[in-house]
Amino acid sequence: MLVAGAGMAGLCAAARARELGVTPTVVEKGNRPGGSMLLSSGVVWRYRSLDDFRHECPTGDPRLQRLIVEQLDDALDWLESLGAPVVDAETENPRTVGRRFDPRALTDALMRAGAEVRTGHALGSDPETRPEEPLVLATGGFPVRLARELGLAIRSNQWSEGDGLGFGLTRGADTTLGMPEFYGRAMPAPPASWGEHEFVDHAQLYGHLARVFDESGEEIAVEADDWAENRLVQEIARRGGRAWYVVGPDDLQRETPYGTVAEVVDRARAVGGTVEERDDGSLAVHVVAAVTHTIGGLVIDERARVLSQPGTPIEGLYAVGVDAGGWSTGGYASGLAAALVFGLAAAEEIAG
Repeated sequence: MLVAGAGMAGLCAAARARELGVTPTVVEKGNRPGGSMLLSSGVVWRYRSLDDFRHECPTGDPRLQRLIVEQLDDALDWLESLGAPVVDAETENPRTVGRRFDPRALTDALMRAGAEVRTGHALGSDPETRPEEPLVLATGGFPVRLARELGLAIRSNQWSEGDGLGFGLTRGADTTLGMPEFYGRAMPAPPASWGEHEFVDHAQLYGHLARVFDESGEEIAVEADDWAENRLVQEIARRGGRAWYVVGPDDLQRETPYGTVAEVVDRARAVGGTVEERDDGSLAVHVVAAVTHTIGGLVIDERARVLSQPGTPIEGLYAVGVDAGGWSTGGYASGLAAALVFGLAAAEEIAG
């Protein structure tokens, strides 16, 4: 069994395969394991019910959504059984249930349980790969390529350019709805300079408290039920990728997931972001839409098998994490949850 990609999905697939008696080989294009999971807040969550999932991601694949809702809790228990320490047993969001892990400790636990990761090996570059062995695509989608095409910032690892998608297409795989969609955040716009260590707490996650304007000065409506502000970020992307968040003085002490609005704005200012003070005491913060992971991808079934355009499984080919698309189309859901659930499904299918 060959696993292409050593992020959350690939490491989960490898660890579960080894547990079931299958020897995995894991190749990773980058220079370290962990993928974008290592850069995340570490919260692995699901909506409380399938109905809630359908409401939030209405054009997503209900088969895959059901799989996540029904299997995530047991999968989280499995992660804990590997020694992954839980930082918080709740998500602090009434819409969701899940657990927060320390990303580094989670990566280490999965590495101990899985296989040696061969870094610096792109998909197809390993001379020991046997064409007849099962292949699990876990390359992290194509956020880098999509950000480049749309002129947006990148809020993911630097290696997920679509290798898994490209390989699947050469094998006749079908793609899902939502190929232009992504999950992302509004981040401080250039000349601000931020990197991996600022991905989480430098996110400007207070659009619902602000008036938002595109570069032409036209106001962007902020939907009241866009709790994750992902639809707002995608609208900013459609309008050229940059916008202004204008927040009044009375809201600067309101809480965000990463501190008060004032504290988050100060972080934008500290990395060189543009923050303008208006005559009425409000602050205008220049932001850029940043891509974390893609939403479209390869079509899979509930056993993580990649499907061809006629809808039949392609023998020996599996896709997990965000290489598999369609489960959150039209909205936003946890990429780490999909990585965990689909990674386990692929390993269990291969092990038979």
